[in-house]
Amino acid sequence: MTMAHSKSPHSPSFMILGVGAFAHSIGGALTDAGAHVSTYLTRDYGQYSPSLVGPTFLRDVYPSPVPLIRDKKIDVAIPQSIDWAMQPWAADLVKSGVGIFSPTGEGMRIERERDFAQKLCAQFKILFPKSYLAANRLAAEAILAEHPKPFVIKNPLCSPTSPIHTILCETVADTRAWLRNVNYAEGVFLQEYLGRAEAGHIALVSGGEIYSLVTNQEYKYAFNGNLGIVAGAPLGGLVERDENDKYGLARELLHPLLPWLREVKYHGPIQATAIKVPSSAPGKWHVIEYNIRIGVTSGPMILRMLKNSADVLLRTTRNEKLSLEFNDGLNFGCSLTLAGYGYPFTQVRGPQLPLEIAGKPDCDIWFNEVTRNPEGNLMSTGHRIADVIALAPQLDTAIARAYSNIRKIRVVGSYYRTDVGQTLWPPGNV
Repeated sequence: MTMAHSKSPHSPSFMILGVGAFAHSIGGALTDAGAHVSTYLTRDYGQYSPSLVGPTFLRDVYPSPVPLIRDKKIDVAIPQSIDWAMQPWAADLVKSGVGIFSPTGEGMRIERERDFAQKLCAQFKILFPKSYLAANRLAAEAILAEHPKPFVIKNPLCSPTSPIHTILCETVADTRAWLRNVNYAEGVFLQEYLGRAEAGHIALVSGGEIYSLVTNQEYKYAFNGNLGIVAGAPLGGLVERDENDKYGLARELLHPLLPWLREVKYHGPIQATAIKVPSSAPGKWHVIEYNIRIGVTSGPMILRMLKNSADVLLRTTRNEKLSLEFNDGLNFGCSLTLAGYGYPFTQVRGPQLPLEIAGKPDCDIWFNEVTRNPEGNLMSTGHRIADVIALAPQLDTAIARAYSNIRKIRVVGSYYRTDVGQTLWPPGNV
Protein backbone atom coordinates (compact mmCIF):
# COMPACT_ATOMS: atom_id res chain seq x y z
CA MET A 1 0.00 0.00 0.00
CA THR A 2 1.69 3.22 -1.09
CA MET A 3 1.09 6.92 -0.58
CA ALA A 4 0.52 9.33 -3.42
CA HIS A 5 3.51 11.53 -4.28
CA SER A 6 4.07 13.89 -7.17
CA LYS A 7 6.90 13.15 -9.57
CA SER A 8 8.60 15.52 -11.95
CA PRO A 9 10.09 14.57 -15.32
CA HIS A 10 13.51 15.17 -13.74
CA SER A 11 12.99 12.73 -10.86
CA PRO A 12 15.53 9.88 -10.79
CA SER A 13 14.53 6.64 -12.49
CA PHE A 14 15.13 3.28 -10.85
CA MET A 15 14.87 -0.23 -12.28
CA ILE A 16 14.56 -3.01 -9.72
CA LEU A 17 15.93 -6.40 -10.73
CA GLY A 18 13.69 -8.73 -8.75
CA VAL A 19 10.19 -9.88 -7.91
CA GLY A 20 7.62 -10.11 -5.14
CA ALA A 21 7.63 -8.19 -1.89
CA PHE A 22 11.20 -7.00 -2.42
CA ALA A 23 10.37 -5.26 -5.70
CA HIS A 24 6.94 -4.12 -4.47
CA SER A 25 8.30 -2.59 -1.25
CA ILE A 26 11.47 -0.98 -2.60
CA GLY A 27 9.54 0.28 -5.62
CA GLY A 28 6.70 1.56 -3.46
CA ALA A 29 9.00 3.42 -1.08
CA LEU A 30 10.93 5.03 -3.95
CA THR A 31 7.73 5.94 -5.79
CA ASP A 32 6.49 7.66 -2.65
CA ALA A 33 9.82 9.50 -2.50
CA GLY A 34 9.09 10.94 -5.95
CA ALA A 35 11.11 8.58 -8.15
CA HIS A 36 10.14 6.81 -11.35
CA VAL A 37 10.22 3.02 -10.84
CA SER A 38 10.09 -0.03 -13.09
CA THR A 39 10.96 -3.69 -12.49
CA TYR A 40 12.84 -6.26 -14.55
CA LEU A 41 11.28 -9.53 -13.36
CA THR A 42 14.13 -11.97 -12.69
CA ARG A 43 12.10 -14.97 -11.53
CA ASP A 44 8.95 -16.78 -12.63
CA TYR A 45 6.88 -16.04 -9.51
CA GLY A 46 5.86 -12.95 -7.53
CA GLN A 47 5.33 -10.98 -10.72
CA TYR A 48 2.02 -9.28 -9.93
CA SER A 49 2.86 -6.95 -7.05
CA PRO A 50 5.72 -5.04 -8.73
CA SER A 51 3.21 -3.97 -11.39
CA LEU A 52 1.37 -2.00 -8.68
CA VAL A 53 4.21 0.54 -8.47
CA GLY A 54 5.38 0.81 -12.08
CA PRO A 55 5.96 -0.93 -15.44
CA THR A 56 7.32 -4.49 -15.38
CA PHE A 57 9.34 -6.40 -17.95
CA LEU A 58 9.57 -10.19 -18.33
CA ARG A 59 12.99 -11.77 -18.73
CA ASP A 60 11.44 -14.23 -21.24
CA VAL A 61 10.62 -11.27 -23.48
CA TYR A 62 13.74 -9.24 -22.63
CA PRO A 63 16.70 -11.64 -22.14
CA SER A 64 18.78 -8.71 -20.85
CA PRO A 65 17.72 -5.61 -18.91
CA VAL A 66 20.52 -3.53 -20.40
CA PRO A 67 18.69 -2.38 -23.60
CA LEU A 68 15.71 -1.43 -21.40
CA ILE A 69 17.96 0.52 -19.07
CA ARG A 70 19.42 2.46 -21.97
CA ASP A 71 16.05 3.02 -23.66
CA LYS A 72 14.28 4.14 -20.47
CA LYS A 73 17.26 6.30 -19.37
CA ILE A 74 17.42 4.52 -16.02
CA ASP A 75 19.65 6.17 -13.41
CA VAL A 76 19.96 3.29 -10.92
CA ALA A 77 19.52 -0.50 -11.05
CA ILE A 78 18.72 -2.21 -7.75
CA PRO A 79 19.43 -5.98 -7.73
CA GLN A 80 17.47 -8.22 -5.36
CA SER A 81 20.11 -10.94 -5.36
CA ILE A 82 23.88 -11.08 -5.71
CA ASP A 83 23.28 -13.56 -8.54
CA TRP A 84 22.89 -10.64 -10.94
CA ALA A 85 26.68 -10.70 -11.27
CA MET A 86 26.51 -14.27 -12.62
CA GLN A 87 24.10 -13.43 -15.45
CA PRO A 88 25.31 -13.29 -19.07
CA TRP A 89 24.38 -9.60 -19.21
CA ALA A 90 26.27 -8.59 -16.02
CA ALA A 91 29.35 -7.21 -17.78
CA ASP A 92 27.17 -5.19 -20.14
CA LEU A 93 25.26 -3.79 -17.16
CA VAL A 94 28.47 -2.59 -15.52
CA LYS A 95 29.75 -1.13 -18.81
CA SER A 96 26.44 0.65 -19.45
CA GLY A 97 27.32 3.30 -16.87
CA VAL A 98 24.04 2.94 -14.99
CA GLY A 99 24.33 3.31 -11.23
CA ILE A 100 24.17 -0.11 -9.54
CA PHE A 101 23.02 -0.17 -5.92
CA SER A 102 25.50 -2.89 -5.12
CA PRO A 103 29.26 -3.20 -4.95
CA THR A 104 30.80 -4.75 -8.03
CA GLY A 105 33.92 -6.75 -8.75
CA GLU A 106 36.21 -7.44 -5.79
CA GLY A 107 33.77 -5.89 -3.31
CA MET A 108 31.20 -8.62 -3.92
CA ARG A 109 33.49 -11.30 -2.54
CA ILE A 110 32.74 -10.32 1.06
CA GLU A 111 29.30 -11.92 0.72
CA ARG A 112 29.80 -14.30 -2.17
CA GLU A 113 32.82 -16.21 -0.78
CA ARG A 114 32.48 -17.17 2.88
CA ASP A 115 36.12 -18.20 3.27
CA PHE A 116 37.24 -14.87 1.80
CA ALA A 117 35.21 -13.07 4.46
CA GLN A 118 36.85 -15.19 7.15
CA LYS A 119 40.34 -14.32 5.86
CA LEU A 120 39.44 -10.65 5.59
CA CYS A 121 38.34 -10.66 9.22
CA ALA A 122 41.59 -12.32 10.27
CA GLN A 123 43.54 -9.64 8.41
CA PHE A 124 41.70 -6.78 10.16
CA LYS A 125 41.38 -8.49 13.56
CA ILE A 126 37.59 -8.86 13.48
CA LEU A 127 36.26 -11.76 15.53
CA PHE A 128 34.89 -14.56 13.31
CA PRO A 129 33.80 -18.08 14.35
CA LYS A 130 36.36 -20.75 13.53
CA SER A 131 35.33 -22.14 10.17
CA TYR A 132 36.43 -24.79 7.70
CA LEU A 133 35.90 -25.63 4.05
CA ALA A 134 35.25 -29.25 3.07
CA ALA A 135 34.93 -30.54 -0.48
CA ASN A 136 32.99 -33.69 0.39
CA ARG A 137 31.43 -35.72 3.19
CA LEU A 138 34.65 -37.54 4.03
CA ALA A 139 36.51 -34.25 4.54
CA ALA A 140 33.62 -32.74 6.51
CA GLU A 141 33.41 -35.73 8.87
CA ALA A 142 37.18 -35.60 9.36
CA ILE A 143 36.90 -31.94 10.42
CA LEU A 144 34.13 -32.85 12.87
CA ALA A 145 36.21 -35.70 14.31
CA GLU A 146 39.17 -33.35 14.84
CA HIS A 147 36.98 -30.52 16.18
CA PRO A 148 34.01 -32.16 17.95
CA LYS A 149 31.71 -29.17 18.35
CA PRO A 150 28.42 -28.04 16.81
CA PHE A 151 28.66 -26.29 13.45
CA VAL A 152 26.40 -24.20 11.28
CA ILE A 153 26.47 -25.80 7.83
CA LYS A 154 26.49 -23.29 4.97
CA ASN A 155 27.18 -23.13 1.28
CA PRO A 156 30.74 -21.96 0.51
CA LEU A 157 29.46 -19.68 -2.27
CA CYS A 158 26.48 -17.59 -1.19
CA SER A 159 23.64 -17.81 -3.72
CA PRO A 160 19.88 -18.36 -3.61
CA THR A 161 20.37 -21.29 -5.99
CA SER A 162 23.08 -23.04 -3.96
CA PRO A 163 22.31 -26.65 -2.96
CA ILE A 164 22.68 -25.87 0.77
CA HIS A 165 20.83 -23.27 2.77
CA THR A 166 21.83 -22.54 6.33
CA ILE A 167 21.46 -25.56 8.63
CA LEU A 168 21.93 -24.59 12.26
CA CYS A 169 23.23 -27.45 14.42
CA GLU A 170 23.32 -26.93 18.18
CA THR A 171 25.06 -30.21 19.10
CA VAL A 172 27.79 -32.43 17.68
CA ALA A 173 25.18 -35.15 17.06
CA ASP A 174 23.06 -32.70 15.04
CA THR A 175 26.08 -31.83 12.94
CA ARG A 176 27.06 -35.45 12.37
CA ALA A 177 23.53 -36.38 11.27
CA TRP A 178 23.24 -33.51 8.81
CA LEU A 179 26.65 -34.15 7.27
CA ARG A 180 25.29 -37.49 6.06
CA ASN A 181 22.44 -35.76 4.22
CA VAL A 182 23.63 -32.53 2.60
CA ASN A 183 24.43 -31.97 -1.06
CA TYR A 184 28.20 -31.64 -1.53
CA ALA A 185 28.05 -30.37 -5.13
CA GLU A 186 29.72 -27.10 -4.07
CA GLY A 187 31.31 -28.45 -0.90
CA VAL A 188 30.37 -27.16 2.55
CA PHE A 189 31.40 -24.32 4.84
CA LEU A 190 31.39 -25.37 8.49
CA GLN A 191 31.12 -22.42 10.87
CA GLU A 192 31.43 -22.91 14.62
CA TYR A 193 28.06 -22.49 16.38
CA LEU A 194 28.21 -19.62 18.87
CA GLY A 195 24.63 -19.43 20.12
CA ARG A 196 21.53 -17.43 19.31
CA ALA A 197 22.38 -13.90 20.52
CA GLU A 198 22.32 -12.59 16.95
CA ALA A 199 21.83 -9.09 15.56
CA GLY A 200 22.76 -7.09 12.49
CA HIS A 201 23.82 -3.62 11.47
CA ILE A 202 23.19 -2.06 8.06
CA ALA A 203 25.19 0.83 6.62
CA LEU A 204 25.96 2.54 3.35
CA VAL A 205 29.52 2.84 2.06
CA SER A 206 30.09 5.78 -0.26
CA GLY A 207 32.86 8.23 -0.97
CA GLY A 208 35.25 6.11 1.10
CA GLU A 209 33.17 6.48 4.28
CA ILE A 210 30.76 4.30 6.28
CA TYR A 211 27.33 5.71 7.11
CA SER A 212 25.40 3.74 9.71
CA LEU A 213 21.65 3.39 9.14
CA VAL A 214 19.99 0.85 11.46
CA THR A 215 20.59 -2.01 13.82
CA ASN A 216 18.27 -4.87 12.99
CA GLN A 217 17.07 -8.25 14.16
CA GLU A 218 15.69 -11.00 11.92
CA TYR A 219 13.41 -13.74 13.24
CA LYS A 220 14.76 -16.55 11.09
CA TYR A 221 13.12 -19.57 12.72
CA ALA A 222 9.82 -20.68 11.29
CA PHE A 223 7.72 -20.77 14.44
CA ASN A 224 7.02 -19.05 17.75
CA GLY A 225 9.67 -19.37 20.43
CA ASN A 226 12.36 -19.56 17.73
CA LEU A 227 11.38 -23.16 17.07
CA GLY A 228 11.43 -25.16 13.86
CA ILE A 229 13.93 -24.84 11.05
CA VAL A 230 15.72 -21.73 9.85
CA ALA A 231 13.40 -20.56 7.07
CA GLY A 232 14.57 -19.53 3.62
CA ALA A 233 13.76 -15.91 4.50
CA PRO A 234 12.91 -14.34 7.86
CA LEU A 235 9.40 -14.57 9.33
CA GLY A 236 9.77 -11.15 10.91
CA GLY A 237 12.21 -8.40 11.73
CA LEU A 238 12.87 -5.29 13.78
CA VAL A 239 14.93 -2.23 12.93
CA GLU A 240 16.08 0.67 15.08
CA ARG A 241 17.37 3.90 13.62
CA ASP A 242 21.01 3.83 14.65
CA GLU A 243 23.21 6.30 12.82
CA ASN A 244 25.33 6.56 15.99
CA ASP A 245 25.96 2.78 16.29
CA LYS A 246 24.36 2.40 19.73
CA TYR A 247 25.24 -1.29 20.05
CA GLY A 248 28.80 -1.15 18.69
CA LEU A 249 28.30 -3.49 15.72
CA ALA A 250 29.66 -1.04 13.15
CA ARG A 251 32.58 -0.08 15.39
CA GLU A 252 33.67 -3.70 15.86
CA LEU A 253 32.74 -5.24 12.50
CA LEU A 254 32.60 -2.59 9.76
CA HIS A 255 34.98 0.28 10.53
CA PRO A 256 38.07 -1.98 10.76
CA LEU A 257 37.38 -2.89 7.11
CA LEU A 258 37.62 0.70 5.90
CA PRO A 259 41.11 0.30 4.34
CA TRP A 260 39.87 -2.65 2.28
CA LEU A 261 36.59 -0.94 1.38
CA ARG A 262 38.53 2.04 0.07
CA GLU A 263 41.06 -0.15 -1.75
CA VAL A 264 38.38 -1.98 -3.75
CA LYS A 265 36.32 1.23 -4.25
CA TYR A 266 33.39 -0.38 -2.48
CA HIS A 267 30.19 1.64 -2.67
CA GLY A 268 26.76 0.35 -1.82
CA PRO A 269 24.97 -1.20 1.14
CA ILE A 270 26.67 -3.51 3.61
CA GLN A 271 25.24 -5.52 6.47
CA ALA A 272 27.15 -7.26 9.24
CA THR A 273 25.32 -10.06 11.05
CA ALA A 274 26.94 -11.14 14.30
CA ILE A 275 26.62 -13.16 17.50
CA LYS A 276 27.41 -11.67 20.89
CA VAL A 277 29.49 -14.16 22.86
CA PRO A 278 29.22 -13.58 26.66
CA SER A 279 32.44 -15.47 27.39
CA SER A 280 34.32 -13.00 25.19
CA ALA A 281 34.50 -10.27 27.86
CA PRO A 282 33.03 -7.72 27.92
CA GLY A 283 30.78 -9.49 25.45
CA LYS A 284 32.24 -9.08 21.97
CA TRP A 285 30.47 -9.38 18.63
CA HIS A 286 31.64 -12.19 16.33
CA VAL A 287 30.62 -11.57 12.73
CA ILE A 288 28.99 -14.61 11.12
CA GLU A 289 28.48 -13.12 7.67
CA TYR A 290 28.39 -9.97 5.58
CA ASN A 291 25.72 -9.10 3.05
CA ILE A 292 25.93 -6.51 0.33
CA ARG A 293 22.20 -5.72 0.21
CA ILE A 294 19.84 -3.73 2.45
CA GLY A 295 17.65 -6.78 2.89
CA VAL A 296 14.18 -7.96 1.95
CA THR A 297 12.66 -7.04 5.32
CA SER A 298 14.88 -4.15 6.43
CA GLY A 299 15.26 -2.41 3.06
CA PRO A 300 11.80 -0.87 2.77
CA MET A 301 11.88 0.24 6.41
CA ILE A 302 15.21 2.00 5.85
CA LEU A 303 13.88 3.80 2.77
CA ARG A 304 10.84 4.96 4.75
CA MET A 305 13.08 6.25 7.56
CA LEU A 306 15.35 8.27 5.27
CA LYS A 307 14.50 11.69 3.95
CA ASN A 308 15.28 11.96 0.21
CA SER A 309 15.89 8.21 -0.01
CA ALA A 310 15.96 8.30 -3.81
CA ASP A 311 18.76 10.88 -3.78
CA VAL A 312 20.69 8.89 -1.15
CA LEU A 313 20.63 5.78 -3.33
CA LEU A 314 21.59 7.75 -6.42
CA ARG A 315 24.55 9.42 -4.68
CA THR A 316 25.68 6.06 -3.26
CA THR A 317 25.84 4.53 -6.74
CA ARG A 318 28.01 7.48 -7.77
CA ASN A 319 30.34 6.89 -4.81
CA GLU A 320 29.76 10.41 -3.47
CA LYS A 321 29.83 11.69 0.10
CA LEU A 322 26.47 11.42 1.83
CA SER A 323 24.55 13.66 4.21
CA LEU A 324 21.88 11.46 5.73
CA GLU A 325 18.68 12.88 7.16
CA PHE A 326 15.98 10.84 8.86
CA ASN A 327 12.25 11.43 9.06
CA ASP A 328 11.24 12.56 12.53
CA GLY A 329 9.44 9.96 14.62
CA LEU A 330 10.25 6.93 12.45
CA ASN A 331 12.70 5.47 14.94
CA PHE A 332 11.61 1.82 14.93
CA GLY A 333 10.13 -0.60 12.44
CA CYS A 334 8.52 -4.02 12.67
CA SER A 335 8.11 -6.44 9.77
CA LEU A 336 5.86 -9.51 9.87
CA THR A 337 5.58 -12.13 7.14
CA LEU A 338 2.33 -13.90 6.36
CA ALA A 339 3.47 -17.38 5.37
CA GLY A 340 1.37 -19.60 3.12
CA TYR A 341 0.38 -23.23 2.98
CA GLY A 342 3.33 -25.58 3.53
CA TYR A 343 5.95 -22.99 4.43
CA PRO A 344 8.80 -23.37 5.39
CA PHE A 345 8.75 -26.86 3.89
CA THR A 346 8.72 -25.61 0.33
CA GLN A 347 8.34 -29.03 -1.24
CA VAL A 348 4.77 -28.98 0.12
CA ARG A 349 2.55 -26.81 -2.07
CA GLY A 350 -1.08 -25.85 -1.79
CA PRO A 351 -3.54 -24.54 -4.38
CA GLN A 352 -4.12 -20.90 -5.21
CA LEU A 353 -6.29 -19.59 -2.40
CA PRO A 354 -8.42 -16.45 -1.89
CA LEU A 355 -6.81 -13.52 -0.08
CA GLU A 356 -9.11 -11.20 1.82
CA ILE A 357 -8.31 -7.96 3.64
CA ALA A 358 -10.84 -6.86 6.25
CA GLY A 359 -10.85 -3.08 6.58
CA LYS A 360 -8.34 -0.48 5.45
CA PRO A 361 -4.68 -1.06 6.41
CA ASP A 362 -2.87 1.78 8.15
CA CYS A 363 0.66 0.56 7.42
CA ASP A 364 2.51 -0.93 4.46
CA ILE A 365 1.45 -4.30 3.05
CA TRP A 366 3.83 -5.60 0.40
CA PHE A 367 2.66 -8.63 -1.59
CA ASN A 368 4.94 -11.51 -2.50
CA GLU A 369 3.41 -14.61 -4.09
CA VAL A 370 0.04 -13.04 -4.88
CA THR A 371 -1.90 -12.43 -8.08
CA ARG A 372 -5.37 -11.43 -9.28
CA ASN A 373 -7.67 -14.00 -10.87
CA PRO A 374 -9.77 -13.23 -13.97
CA GLU A 375 -12.56 -11.97 -11.71
CA GLY A 376 -10.20 -9.41 -10.16
CA ASN A 377 -9.90 -11.08 -6.77
CA LEU A 378 -6.56 -11.39 -4.95
CA MET A 379 -5.22 -14.95 -4.71
CA SER A 380 -2.19 -16.36 -2.91
CA THR A 381 0.05 -18.41 -5.20
CA GLY A 382 2.86 -19.70 -3.00
CA HIS A 383 4.64 -19.95 0.30
CA ARG A 384 5.24 -16.32 1.26
CA ILE A 385 2.16 -14.21 0.83
CA ALA A 386 2.90 -10.74 2.16
CA ASP A 387 5.12 -8.62 4.39
CA VAL A 388 3.39 -6.21 6.77
CA ILE A 389 5.61 -3.32 7.86
CA ALA A 390 4.92 -0.59 10.40
CA LEU A 391 7.11 2.25 11.64
CA ALA A 392 6.64 4.39 14.75
CA PRO A 393 8.48 6.56 17.30
CA GLN A 394 8.55 3.66 19.80
CA LEU A 395 9.17 -0.03 19.24
CA ASP A 396 6.07 -1.27 21.04
CA THR A 397 3.88 1.00 18.87
CA ALA A 398 5.46 -0.30 15.66
CA ILE A 399 4.98 -3.91 16.76
CA ALA A 400 1.35 -3.34 17.80
CA ARG A 401 0.51 -1.64 14.50
CA ALA A 402 2.09 -4.42 12.44
CA TYR A 403 0.09 -7.06 14.31
CA SER A 404 -3.12 -5.05 14.06
CA ASN A 405 -2.74 -5.00 10.29
CA ILE A 406 -1.59 -8.58 9.68
CA ARG A 407 -4.72 -9.75 11.51
CA LYS A 408 -6.76 -8.06 8.78
CA ILE A 409 -5.42 -10.48 6.13
CA ARG A 410 -6.98 -13.89 5.72
CA VAL A 411 -5.76 -16.81 3.60
CA VAL A 412 -6.71 -20.34 4.59
CA GLY A 413 -3.73 -22.31 5.90
CA SER A 414 -1.57 -19.22 6.38
CA TYR A 415 0.21 -18.24 9.58
CA TYR A 416 2.57 -15.69 11.10
CA ARG A 417 4.75 -15.57 14.17
CA THR A 418 2.99 -13.89 17.09
CA ASP A 419 6.08 -13.29 19.24
CA VAL A 420 8.25 -10.90 17.24
CA GLY A 421 9.86 -8.50 19.69
CA GLN A 422 9.40 -10.78 22.69
CA THR A 423 12.82 -12.44 22.26
CA LEU A 424 16.17 -11.54 20.63
CA TRP A 425 15.76 -7.83 21.42
CA PRO A 426 17.56 -5.70 22.43
CA PRO A 427 20.54 -6.84 20.32
CA GLY A 428 22.70 -9.43 22.05
CA ASN A 429 19.81 -11.02 23.96
CA VAL A 430 18.16 -14.39 23.42
